[in-house]
Amino acid sequence: MKHSFDDLNEIVHTLRGENGCPWDKAQTHSSVRTCMVEEAAEVVDAISLLERKGNPDALREELGDVLFQVVLHSAMAEEEGLFSLDDVVDDICAKMIRRHPHVFGAYEKDENGKELRSWDDIKRRERCHKTWQESPMCKKRRKWLTYFFVKLLSFGKA
Repeated sequence: MKHSFDDLNEIVHTLRGENGCPWDKAQTHSSVRTCMVEEAAEVVDAISLLERKGNPDALREELGDVLFQVVLHSAMAEEEGLFSLDDVVDDICAKMIRRHPHVFGAYEKDENGKELRSWDDIKRRERCHKTWQESPMCKKRRKWLTYFFVKLLSFGKA
């Protein structure tokens, strides 16, 4: 039997449900935060394996683990009344359509009525409409972590 995305969502809700797994039910966004980072790092390693050996199996498995993390965090947020998995999917679909007007023909306009065509213009407009602002310290930390992570990845290359 081949499972679907809806099956994964149902499995996560069952794991966190009344008769679910005590460990899964006890998790919070904070408690599994490092799991998301670890799973993302495993995806990066799996990409390297695919490039070196041509074997896609690890990438397929690790992408599934990241997808599980996305569904798990979305389920926790839904339990908290924050947002649902459908909201996450809707947001990313809208963002990709908005950021690719050259493909989808969905040009947005700035406050002067000028079409926004460049990626930077579109992102700048998005920042103005966000209900939250990232602190400069968080942005700087993420950039440094990404920089060091990329440097660490280069150590294993011949």
